[in-house]
Amino acid sequence: MAEKHLFIGLDVGGTSVKMGLFDKGGELLGKGSVPTPPLIDADGYHAVTDGIAALLAAASESADNVNGIGLAIPCPVPADGVIRMQANIQINAPGLADALERACPAAAVKFENDANAAAMGELWAGSGKDYQSLVFVTLGTGVGGGVVVDGHVVGGVVGAGGEIGHLCMNSDEERTCGCGGKGHLEQYASATGIVASYKAECEQRGLEPVELEGPSDSRSVFAAASAGDEAAWAAIDTMCDYLGRALAIIACVVDPQAFVLGGGTSNSSNLFMERLLASYRRYAFAVSADTPIEIASLGNDAGIYGAAFVALQAAEDAA
Repeated sequence: MAEKHLFIGLDVGGTSVKMGLFDKGGELLGKGSVPTPPLIDADGYHAVTDGIAALLAAASESADNVNGIGLAIPCPVPADGVIRMQANIQINAPGLADALERACPAAAVKFENDANAAAMGELWAGSGKDYQSLVFVTLGTGVGGGVVVDGHVVGGVVGAGGEIGHLCMNSDEERTCGCGGKGHLEQYASATGIVASYKAECEQRGLEPVELEGPSDSRSVFAAASAGDEAAWAAIDTMCDYLGRALAIIACVVDPQAFVLGGGTSNSSNLFMERLLASYRRYAFAVSADTPIEIASLGNDAGIYGAAFVALQAAEDAA
C-alpha cells in the first residue's frame, strides 16, 4: 500500500478554528471546527489538537500520515515567522506549534496570514487553479489581499505583503482609516466604505438613505442600486473607481495572470463587475489592460484550503 500524505488546514478566526483534512491533490477529506480558545496555554492547545484528533478519527485516518499542518491567522506573519502583532486572537505561536508537532509527529507546521492563505487556497483549488500568479482581494468589512508569484505567497519582511486595503489612494482624505492612516483603499472599497460613501451621497443630495442594518451593510446599498437609487449607484461608482485604480497600480508592480475577488461584497459582482473592469482598464498600463478579474469560488473554505497548501509546500521544502 502506498504511503499516505495528508495535510491539515486550520483557519483561526475570532470565534472558531475551522479545520480541513486534505490529500496531496487538494481533495477535501473532512471538515470540522472548534470554538477559538485563547491559544496561549495547554488548555487552548489541547482544544485544537483534540479537534484534529476528532477530524482524523471521522475520516479513519492516522496522525502518523499527516505531513503538514498550516494555520491561517488574522495577523501579519513576518518572514522570520515570529508573530509580533495580533488582532482579535490570543496566540502563542511557538507553544501551539510544539503542541501540533507532538500531536502529528511527521508534520511540518507553518503559519500564514489569513488573506494570504485564502489566496493560496484559490490558487490550489479555486478560481486561480489554472494560474501560477494572482492577486487575491477580499472585499469585506475591510479590504485584505494576498499576492502569489510563481506559486508562492509574498508575505514580506514584516508580513505586510498583500496589505492591499492600506494603499493610500487619496492624500486629501480627512477621515481616518481603522489603521490610523487616511485615504486608504479600505475606506472606499470595503463594505464599510461603500456604506459611508452611500450615506455621504444621500446627504449631499438631500435624500433619506434606505434602512441599513449596520455600518457595513453594503448588501442593502446594492439592493437599493438595483431598485434605481442614484446615491447607491454613486457609491458603487466610487468603490469601482478606487478599486480599479488600485488594481492598475498593483498590475504595474506584480503583473499577475489574474485578479481574484473574494469576501462578502464579491457576491454582488453582477452589479459592479462591468464598472470595475471599465475603471481598471481606464487606469491600467496598456499591456496589462486585459488581465482578467475573476470571482473567488471557495467561499469560507478558502482559508482551510490555503492553510493546507501552505503546509504542503512547507513539507516539500523540508523534505
